[in-house]
Amino acid sequence: MKALLIAAALITSFVATLANAGDDALLGEARKVATMLPPRLLAALQEEISKSGPEGAIPVCMDMAPKMAGEISRQTGWKVKRASLKARNDARAIPDAWEKAALEDFDKRAAAGEPPAQLEKGEKVGNEYRYVKALPVQPLCLSCHGHVDQLTPAVRSAIGQHYPNDRATGYSVGQIRGAISVRKPL
Repeated sequence: MKALLIAAALITSFVATLANAGDDALLGEARKVATMLPPRLLAALQEEISKSGPEGAIPVCMDMAPKMAGEISRQTGWKVKRASLKARNDARAIPDAWEKAALEDFDKRAAAGEPPAQLEKGEKVGNEYRYVKALPVQPLCLSCHGHVDQLTPAVRSAIGQHYPNDRATGYSVGQIRGAISVRKPL
């Protein structure tokens, strides 16, 4: 009987180890996918800002970023999107309940001193794996997401035209602007 109990404990431990290895693999894959969009978006923003100024770059975040996310989703099999507690685009960036809870937790953790660039969460939720990684505000972002009184009139006008319900201003460098969210069915 004692040998049977020991064998059962070893099997349970082995199964738990395999499950954790699967979770670790999913976490690694999710991290890789989540880091694909920000550098592409940053490069496109820098290029467009150099050509037509920050107001001319608004379509990069508005139109190109969702297309880039869709392309990454098709390439990887993970659904990729941006989410924010202060969304600029109500049609695309509103977090679901899981993302909202993660973003609120990120804000608390950042306020307690954790570096925003290191904030992430990944876990199995129902029949899918979900992952979010915080997007801290970079200096480049302030041209459109900084304090309203510091935005140029052209940027304020373009934001008002494209996003009449905008809530995505008032940020400082290093604050959490939102997150990259990825999910994949299991």
